This record gives sequence, structure tokens and C-alpha cells, in this order.
Amino acid sequence: MLERNYMKLEFISKSSNESFARVVVAAFASQLDPTIEELSDIKTAVSEAVTNAIIHGYEYGEGMVTVEATLENNQIEIIIEDKGKGIEDVDKAMEPFYTSKPDLERSGMGFTVMETFMDKLAVESKVGEGTKVIMTKIFKSLSDRE
Repeated sequence: MLERNYMKLEFISKSSNESFARVVVAAFASQLDPTIEELSDIKTAVSEAVTNAIIHGYEYGEGMVTVEATLENNQIEIIIEDKGKGIEDVDKAMEPFYTSKPDLERSGMGFTVMETFMDKLAVESKVGEGTKVIMTKIFKSLSDRE
């Protein structure tokens, strides 16, 4: 069993940093020896959450995006936070196909993708203060894979 481990990453809200965040979290999660599918799920969910922070959180300029990850037992908790504009109606934003930016050809599936690929998803947001996405992935133990 892995001892608790923690990482924190901060970067400016540029689209070019999305892949950086995804790779860093995947490398950190590798300590739990995930399957390729589990690692792919994490990368996809992180990509969606970071992209949301960049495109929606900081609509009118750049700001900082924070990614935190905690490994404990057989799971990873990932928190992606921005201090941007916030979400007025989180429940509506989490509906499949809802998008506040149809002009950017956004599909409105970001939160749905996160829910699908992760075991737990919570979204906290305050207008004018920012948004925090908290995701948890539980890894199958090595004995369960056989």
C-alpha cells in the first residue's frame, strides 16, 4: 500500500499548458500502477477540467490555474481550481450539451466526460471568485485485475 502522497502545480491559463497538466497528473498517478485505461481516464478528465478553467474561468484575460492531486490507498483525488468568473448555475452547467460558448464550437460535454471517466465528481463555484472541480478515481487493486 502506498503512503499518502501529494502534489501541487500552478500555471498560467494558456491552452498550451493543458497538455502539461494532463501529463504531470498522469505521471504522478503512475505510482499506483494504474491500468492503461485508468490512466487514460484520468488524462481525459484532467484535460476537460483544465480546459474549462482556461476557456470559461478566464474569459477576458489570463489567470492562474491550480492543480492538486493526492494519492492515498488505491485512489487519486484531483482538484483543479481557478480564481476566474465562476459559474452562475452549476447544476445547469453540468447538464449534457449545455454550453455557454456555442460560438467556440464547444460541445457542452466537459462535466459529463469528467463524470463518466472518474468515480466521483464535485463542482464548487462562486460568481466572481472562481471554480473548483474535485474528482476522484479509485484504482482496481492488482489482485482484482487477474
